[in-house]
Amino acid sequence: MELRPIRSKREHRAALKEAEALWNAPEGSPEADRLEVLTLLIEVYEREHFSIADPDPIDFLQHVMEARGLTRKDLEPYVGSRARVAEVLNRVRPLTLDMIRNLAGGLDLPADVLIRGYRLKRAA
Repeated sequence: MELRPIRSKREHRAALKEAEALWNAPEGSPEADRLEVLTLLIEVYEREHFSIADPDPIDFLQHVMEARGLTRKDLEPYVGSRARVAEVLNRVRPLTLDMIRNLAGGLDLPADVLIRGYRLKRAA
């Protein structure tokens, strides 16, 4: 396969097949170099055709809680009182900039995901 931009599904499949064949190429070999360039081309094609939207901040936060075994109480140092945590997780109150900074720094979370806008529920 000639190395050039990937423009079709057929070319994408062929590039994936070739990358798989080169996967165990010895480091520093011409095959390893070809694999590196091929993976860059594949990445560009997939980013354009199979992009994944950033997650909703609250869904992301709930996923992190589940994955790390965190409870709502564990969020209190970063978000505020028990009631404030409930309001945020129930989408009644938005995350503030201070909350985002605290969560990003304290739990090592990406602030760029937390700062995205999201829909709130109307207060009862």
